Amino acid sequence: MNLESERIYLRKLEELDAPIMLANTMDEEIRYMTGTKSNFTLEQIQTHINNINNDPSRYDFAICLKDDDRMIGELSISDIDEENKKAGFRITMNSIQLTGKGYGTEAIKIVLRFVFEELKLNRLELEVFSHNLRGIRAYEKAGFVKEGVLRESLYYDGTYSDEIIMAMIKKDYMKM
Repeated sequence: MNLESERIYLRKLEELDAPIMLANTMDEEIRYMTGTKSNFTLEQIQTHINNINNDPSRYDFAICLKDDDRMIGELSISDIDEENKKAGFRITMNSIQLTGKGYGTEAIKIVLRFVFEELKLNRLELEVFSHNLRGIRAYEKAGFVKEGVLRESLYYDGTYSDEIIMAMIKKDYMKM
C-alpha cells in the first residue's frame, strides 16, 4: 500500500503519535474548527489508537512530511460499509499554521485514490461545521459536493453553527 504524494505520505497511526494528538486536542482553534468539547488524557488517546488499529471498519493515518518524517496531521476513513460501498472521512492538521499550504488537499487526494481505487468504494462522506471556512474550501477544491445542512447542529462558546454534509462519489472522482 503506497500512500504518498510529492511532499507527504500517510502511515498507520502509532501509539507514539499520542502526545502529538493530545496537543492537538488542546489547541483552542483546532477544538473550535472540529467542534471538540471533551478533554482527553494521554492514556485515553493511546487506548483510542490501539482500538482503532484493531477495528476492521476503518483506516486511520498520520500525515507526515517526506522531508523530515514529521507528523503534521491525521485522518480517518471510518464506518466503512462494504454492503453499501461507502465510508466516512475526517482530517485535521496539527496546527492552524499548517493550513493553507496544500498539505490537506494533498492528503485528501491520496485518500480519494485509496478509497475509490483500492477499497473500491462508491461514496466518501464527511461533516464540516459552517464556521470552518478553510475546511469547506479545501473539501470543495478536492471535489466534494455539499449535499445538505443540519441547521444549528453545534452549540460552541455561545454560538450555533450548521453542520454541512459533503460527499464525493466514484463518478465524480473518475471525472477528475
